[in-house]
Amino acid sequence: MSLSEIIIERIKKEGPLSFRDFMEMALYYPKLGYYNSVQNKIGANGDFYTSANLSASFGAMIGRQIEEMWQILDKKPFKIVEYGAGTGLLCHDILDYLKNNSLLYDKLHYCIIEKSVAMQEIEKKYLLEKVSWYASIQDIPEINGCILSNELVDNFSVHQVVMENQLKEVYVDYNKGFKEILVPAKKALIAYFQAFDIKLPKGFRTEVNLDAISWIKEVSRFLKKGYVITIDYGASASELYTDRRSCGTLLCYNKHQKNDNPYQYIGSQDITTHTNFTALSQWGFACGLDYCGMTDQTNFLTALGIKEYHNTTLTNTNNNSQTKIHESYINYGLLMSLGLKFKVLVQQKGAPKFPLSGLRFANSSGIHRY
Repeated sequence: MSLSEIIIERIKKEGPLSFRDFMEMALYYPKLGYYNSVQNKIGANGDFYTSANLSASFGAMIGRQIEEMWQILDKKPFKIVEYGAGTGLLCHDILDYLKNNSLLYDKLHYCIIEKSVAMQEIEKKYLLEKVSWYASIQDIPEINGCILSNELVDNFSVHQVVMENQLKEVYVDYNKGFKEILVPAKKALIAYFQAFDIKLPKGFRTEVNLDAISWIKEVSRFLKKGYVITIDYGASASELYTDRRSCGTLLCYNKHQKNDNPYQYIGSQDITTHTNFTALSQWGFACGLDYCGMTDQTNFLTALGIKEYHNTTLTNTNNNSQTKIHESYINYGLLMSLGLKFKVLVQQKGAPKFPLSGLRFANSSGIHRY
């Protein structure tokens, strides 16, 4: 049976599914869900690019920020915990940069949490030292260091809601095709908007990522001392629930083409939504994570010296002029195309209140120190 047929059978047996449960099956169903299938997902032959795919400089700058965090934490044994490492490129580039600091590298342990069996197999072929794989953060003892995610939260399964005379939740039914129906929203969804004092106008459709709240609570619980770096599409709550977002932020990616129909190419296309960074900051703070700052990826990488690093790398290699032009183009995409769309949120727990270099150009983002 195809994944679409499996979902249809479940609907016929159990009744309409919440959109959240539909999305969870579409992305994570064993062997057939998008992230658990063996198809190429990332890069020219896949469906989308990540920043790590564009340039090794991205991983080097993350490594540079992590190196500073290690120094702030008194240069003690350090763990990097990366959620959803994709092809392993970011991990590879971070480790490649940190090899230059033998005192840090010798005390470093890189932990990858990867629930996709297919992606884990790709990563294991590529990452040959310093790396261990885990099913859950609960399996990693004594996390002193940095918990990192790059384009993770935007792929959590979300509830979709529509404001009518009251808040309604989107469910998925089937009758000669998938169709949506609306039912009164659960208390948890209503409370989500009350927490930010958000009043949706009639007709407004959007998403609620309750899984993101559970995730940041889990991260806070198991981080003993150190930092959390979250890099993703998204914005503050006040920006996400404005009139121009009245149809929500859900997008699908298939062969580098965007669409807003999650009911086609089921299991063969990515489904994403924007991250609510206010929610991550607020619930993180409630669980013991202090807010360090938030900025866009361009400012973050620029503050860490990516332009100088990039120029030095080109100067110190025997690249021809065509290669240099190509690398400059890629770097432009990293800073301007993707860089302005992505946000970087940094939180900390038990670490000294020391300003981080990557947040030097942090702008006002609507996220506050709760």
